[in-house]
Amino acid sequence: MIVTEKERELSRNPNPRRVRPKLKSTIIGWSFITIAAIMIIVFYFYPMVQAFILSFQSGTGVNLQFVGFENYTRLFKDPTFITTVKNTVIYLIIQVPLMILLALILSVFLNNKKLKWKGFFRTAIFLPCVTSLVAYSVIFKYLFSQDGIINVMLMKLALIGEPIQWLTDPFWAKITIVIAITWRWTGYNMIFYLSALQNVDESIYEAARIDGASPLQQFFKITIPSLKPIILFTSITSTIGTLQLFDEVVNITQGGPGNATITISQYIYNLSFKYTPDFGYAATVSYMIVIMIVLFSIIQFKVAGDKK
Repeated sequence: MIVTEKERELSRNPNPRRVRPKLKSTIIGWSFITIAAIMIIVFYFYPMVQAFILSFQSGTGVNLQFVGFENYTRLFKDPTFITTVKNTVIYLIIQVPLMILLALILSVFLNNKKLKWKGFFRTAIFLPCVTSLVAYSVIFKYLFSQDGIINVMLMKLALIGEPIQWLTDPFWAKITIVIAITWRWTGYNMIFYLSALQNVDESIYEAARIDGASPLQQFFKITIPSLKPIILFTSITSTIGTLQLFDEVVNITQGGPGNATITISQYIYNLSFKYTPDFGYAATVSYMIVIMIVLFSIIQFKVAGDKK
């Protein structure tokens, strides 16, 4: 094939009319990416770096002094911090599996094509997720007070002989927090499972029913394996949310009685604004949350068998 001189020239110098739209789209694309990258750096990475540097300092205001790893060694001698870790881990171990199991069961029921008023039930269960954290926490505080509706109903049903001290007993105060978190976030996880279930081929369930599989067998042999990536995702996000638990504890029990329900996030707030300000130590405690999130995420990936 003979290539003329003009064709060689065109191959070396493409048509500028074609280059300009490509260059324009490239510039526009990079402008969007640049703006987002700058925002992430300014509002995420820069505060993270500053907090990490602050964790090696002590003092207030402009009188901050470098103390090395003193704040980190202080953690293991701080009884309040140890209590906050224990409380937070208790919430995590009890609440996250309970919430995920409830969300799975609800999603299976609401995915049933024969169920009427599915839209109403889906909305009703998801609605707590969009309510104000402070508002619902205050409502729960009144519901579970000594003369609240919960105790009144339980006594009228003769399930208890005297009011349960939901907010003043260490054990029941923890149960109240677990109930509150579960009520709010179960619907959120349910939406993820429901969306994933609608993408599962119905013929798989039909084949299982023909083979005589019970609904329980279908749940464990088909539903859960099909939702494995979503379960892993919701487990990690729920773990992160629980380790950062703050609003419910502050508004329902104020961390009491006697630090029985205090969480790590509330302790950070107390160190920064309630006690004598110690921002360096508060930053150190906040980085312990980061470490715990990483550790629990790794554990969940290993348990799930994810090799990626």
